[in-house]
Amino acid sequence: MNNVYWKTFSKGLIKENPTFRLVLGTCPTLAVTTAAVNGLGMGAAATFVLVCSNIVISLLRKVIPDKVRLPAYIVIIAAFTTIVQMLVKAYLPAIDKSLGIYLPLIVVNCIILGRAEAFAGKNPVGLSALDGLGMGAGFTAALVVMGSIREFLGNGTVFGWPEGGLIPAITIFVLPAGGFFVFGMLIWLTNKLSQHLDNNATRKELTACAGCPMAVKCHTEEGCRHE
Repeated sequence: MNNVYWKTFSKGLIKENPTFRLVLGTCPTLAVTTAAVNGLGMGAAATFVLVCSNIVISLLRKVIPDKVRLPAYIVIIAAFTTIVQMLVKAYLPAIDKSLGIYLPLIVVNCIILGRAEAFAGKNPVGLSALDGLGMGAGFTAALVVMGSIREFLGNGTVFGWPEGGLIPAITIFVLPAGGFFVFGMLIWLTNKLSQHLDNNATRKELTACAGCPMAVKCHTEEGCRHE
């Protein structure tokens, strides 16, 4: 059972990373990652909404009529988006100003509605919460990495430090063209890393099954019994 929980959480980090593998939430990804702190703020806000909405949708999955499933999901997501927007406005006005319209637009973020439809509406609360946390962590990590690279190359700083910049600024990296370039390179790197992890997992699986007389049938017909 612990293996199921870990797989549910960890898939959003690399293997099914919502930004670099599923290519969801591209609009805020490109728009807010001119600075690392913006990526962290957007990622944290989206993770809060994702986890909370997944929990509520999972709790109500047997109550919500199928015909109004999507409108009900959007209402739930909108409620948590409003909560996080009010909190950011009250306690982090600088982040609120930096994120601008993209903070309230979390309500229509494909990642959140997609996880509600694909996972939370079909699974128990614990797994749904872990799915939301894993996907949120993957989204946040992607935004922070991309924001750090663009800020460092475009301004010579990381999270605003140091004041004067470490390197000469290459302005294009904080412009849309630079954002697309960094985004594409990170997608390529993530795909390569995912392939490497898959190959390692396959080698370990084959090694574990090497002494099993049913290994051929296990892998070709019924799936590996060691999982």
